[in-house]
Amino acid sequence: MIRLAILLTLTSLPAMAQDHILIQSTTSTQNSGLYDHLLPVFQADTGIETRVVAVGTGQAIRNATNCDGDVLLVHAKAAEDAFVAAGYGTARHDVMYNDFILIGPTALPADTPTDALTHIAQAQAPFLSRGDDSGTHQREVSLWSATGIDLTAASGTWYRETGSGMGATLNIAAGMGAYTLTDRATWLTFANPADLVIAYQGHAELNNQYGVIAVSPAHCPSVNAAGATAFVEWITGPRGQETIASYRLNGAPLFTPNAN
Repeated sequence: MIRLAILLTLTSLPAMAQDHILIQSTTSTQNSGLYDHLLPVFQADTGIETRVVAVGTGQAIRNATNCDGDVLLVHAKAAEDAFVAAGYGTARHDVMYNDFILIGPTALPADTPTDALTHIAQAQAPFLSRGDDSGTHQREVSLWSATGIDLTAASGTWYRETGSGMGATLNIAAGMGAYTLTDRATWLTFANPADLVIAYQGHAELNNQYGVIAVSPAHCPSVNAAGATAFVEWITGPRGQETIASYRLNGAPLFTPNAN
């Protein structure tokens, strides 16, 4: 399984331990360009340098559990709540949302995500799953579970796991003319759509909520608790929320802030 981990340093200035934080993050927030827009503003406001490890949500949570990070910013609420309940994080806060969309070679005649996925399965049209325990993969599995379709039996036929991040999975889908689930921000910034279109969108079950959690110093004594708290308070406060809202592509917002 391929796991992409990108360490992004947003300044060339040397940083002492108390002057930087490490964020364990989902890939969509980085691939969409949000961090390039957001984090320099945070550093200018606070003087705190920010470093990001962008991986699938499941891996980000495991990294934070192992004390490899000060802040967790991901999009799988049940897993985030479990992280806090186990004592690994101090508290979870809503930050922003967008939505998931199904993309593929043609639009799907469907009223619900269950209808759309059932249509794909009945047609045995190729569908690509990230298969990487990311937030997107977890939501995809949840949506498929409502169809009653046996994905284990289908695996390797019309249903295939890439074991890759969203960008790589979209590239494969473009080459194959396959369906896949993606978050809207990644799709809007994807540079190689080929003949793919938005096949299904707009249902409440496709809401994609992001949360932020400071890693608990009780669990990880070496955590930069002050820096993590400063980041959580900033991104959920007026300045961070306004900065998220101002990030647009061709006039369209990629994320909608909703901390309050």
